[in-house]
Amino acid sequence: MKRNYSAFAEDIPAYSGPKAARETYADLKQLSAIPGHIYTHPPRPTAILKDAVAGTMLELLPPTSIGHLKEWGLSTVFVPAKNYNKLVHVWESVTAMVELWHPQTNSFIFPEFEATILLEELKIMLGLPRYQRGEEFAISYTVDQINSWSILAYITTKKNDLYSMTSGMHVHLLPIAQWIISQCKRKNTNYTAIAKAAAICICGVILFPEADGAISFGNLSIIDSISEGMKIGQAVLGFLYAGLTSAALGGPFYGSVVAFELWMGMHVQFWAVEDLTMECKTMLNHPLAYVGGRLHMSPRAWCKTAQVKGILAWRQYLRSLTVADFDMCPRFMHGRTIHLPQRAGLALRLLGNGALVSYNPDRCHLRCGAARTVVPLLSHFPPIQERKRGDAQDECDMRNAIVHWEGCATSAIQAEVEEDDEAIMEYIEALKKIQPAGGNN
Repeated sequence: MKRNYSAFAEDIPAYSGPKAARETYADLKQLSAIPGHIYTHPPRPTAILKDAVAGTMLELLPPTSIGHLKEWGLSTVFVPAKNYNKLVHVWESVTAMVELWHPQTNSFIFPEFEATILLEELKIMLGLPRYQRGEEFAISYTVDQINSWSILAYITTKKNDLYSMTSGMHVHLLPIAQWIISQCKRKNTNYTAIAKAAAICICGVILFPEADGAISFGNLSIIDSISEGMKIGQAVLGFLYAGLTSAALGGPFYGSVVAFELWMGMHVQFWAVEDLTMECKTMLNHPLAYVGGRLHMSPRAWCKTAQVKGILAWRQYLRSLTVADFDMCPRFMHGRTIHLPQRAGLALRLLGNGALVSYNPDRCHLRCGAARTVVPLLSHFPPIQERKRGDAQDECDMRNAIVHWEGCATSAIQAEVEEDDEAIMEYIEALKKIQPAGGNN
């Protein structure tokens, strides 16, 4: 059903300035002053998702079902899912980067700049469908309570299957994968049902991974909407942001670690060099080895961090990272148009079924092709606002968030930015107030 929320624009409460932002929640804090922040204590072991998508399952998928997955925009996500057992996640680099995540700004704090994962680059990296201005109605979310059985009923109506696939507020991927294998071996011709089940497994592992091979009902609903032409990029990025915040505050890490490592690989770890004849061994089991082509990155690349081994070395490397060391505008982002807040008080928030998550690309000047000037103030919205589906206020908040996207500004990324030296120094001095002070060695 087509949504149109422009009529609700006048219901948005007026922005009352930075004073209201400060009164809404705590002032912007230094990372090492945030209670429970991972920077102040040794990190917990990261929860690693169990492999619920066996290679056998995807190998058995009928061509017609694979065709449906491609139609729904999952052809890129399909590749790392199919090679999931071959991927090697470097948790030392992931943990060291998480330590620089600021839970109030939803950005990484480096000595000279801030950076975050942009919505536009996430969609390109994962090959997710994009929407044009005026198509905000296609952003996937629901304001109603979610009935998981009604979604899974398209796959199976057998109660024993449904009971094995669900428990509490989660859906288990392994029983769904096993169901797919059984249907493929029986030569079931309901190719759409098989494709829908495969989409749940693929997206559950690559886009919405949580502990123990399960996904929430909210994310199940997001995945189900793909076949209806809805756009899920905001939900994927918001879930990753929330997972980074959870890990930064000492909790479990969840969200698309594949997307996270693709982002780190393009900006921090690898540099495309066209005339290299040797393949980069570091990239062989990296997600870029499987989807790098669409990002203009081949295995014949130079690894800038080949000598960085272990958590201590990664900490030292990332905490001294300069503008020159961080690729602000990878080739696949050249000339791309990105969304930015229209003005102060019209902050953008990522829509998902679990939360509304603050999105602050304007804090990352150089990532947006703009000169560093001032460190922006906090939004008057909380960084993560947990949702309560079926609630009138929640529906109003979602409508308001959509209106902000409808009226947001856009800008084409510039590969080179001219900056004023004095302005840069003022910016860096202001940034020091939120950088970590001291910390682990």
